[in-house]
Amino acid sequence: DAFRLAKHALAQASTSVFARHGVYEGQQFVLRRLWREDGLTPGQVAKQLGLATPTVTRAATRMEAAGLLRREPHPSDGRLVRLVLTDRGRELEQVIGPEMRVLTEQTLAGFSAGERSELIGALRRMARNLSGD
Repeated sequence: DAFRLAKHALAQASTSVFARHGVYEGQQFVLRRLWREDGLTPGQVAKQLGLATPTVTRAATRMEAAGLLRREPHPSDGRLVRLVLTDRGRELEQVIGPEMRVLTEQTLAGFSAGERSELIGALRRMARNLSGD
């Protein structure tokens, strides 16, 4: 129950940070992925996030309408499109990034450096346990 409560509180707080800037539920994952590697196809984003391609396509459609990204033809495969951040989508990284760092510090307030390290290790182990890696 403690894990569920912490996960829910963190998800709510994170969603709130993104929503203040017009990025809505689910879109933040696509946005963060494109901040790391711009120009991916919806299928690539879906695979990296563990989602279905139609889910990413729907999010991208809403994000395009909001001016966060645009679709461009794939340079070598005319059947595919690439998701490319607009200036607005890229600029949000400079705004949201610092807010997320503040949220991280708030989340980990009172944790010593050793406790933070242990927590990160435990969370990574949980992810490995569940992914089969």
